[in-house]
Amino acid sequence: MVDVARTRSAADPEVRVVALEVNGRTRKVALDPRVTLVDALRDHLGLVGTKKGCDQGACGACTVLVDGKRVLSCLTLAAQCDGRAITTIEGLAGPDGLHPVQAAFLEHDGFQCGFCTPGQIMSAVALLDEGRAGSDEEIREYMSGNLCRCGAYPHMVAAIREVAAARGRDAGA
Repeated sequence: MVDVARTRSAADPEVRVVALEVNGRTRKVALDPRVTLVDALRDHLGLVGTKKGCDQGACGACTVLVDGKRVLSCLTLAAQCDGRAITTIEGLAGPDGLHPVQAAFLEHDGFQCGFCTPGQIMSAVALLDEGRAGSDEEIREYMSGNLCRCGAYPHMVAAIREVAAARGRDAGA
């Protein structure tokens, strides 16, 4: 009898079942261990809100939260997230409506083409939870890993500042 595990080549890795807790729901997915989180979310779970931009960790379009921390899902293997809490843009809105950051982005026109918006919003949520919205300069610094080709940055900063102020944090210029 041939031992299948020993006959597999590097080009044909063993499939692994991963339990991803996405937006409060555990989903078991059989994946090649090389599958990135962005590909698992989009291609295996049908959650296409997380965008696949540069696929090199340079643009931030794929930003999601893992255990409440921002991660670039194109640089994170899905297997690394086994059993961890993942929040995507689809998981932000609650039964009462949009998350305050989503609502502020709409109010302040914090998007133009919309491609970067999910990653921008996820990064903004984390920035606020980290308490890093003390000034416009600080907001820009902690959002600098998320690129916007349309240049909606001033609108995004205004949206984040508004949410920070509503939470009782000083986010003046």
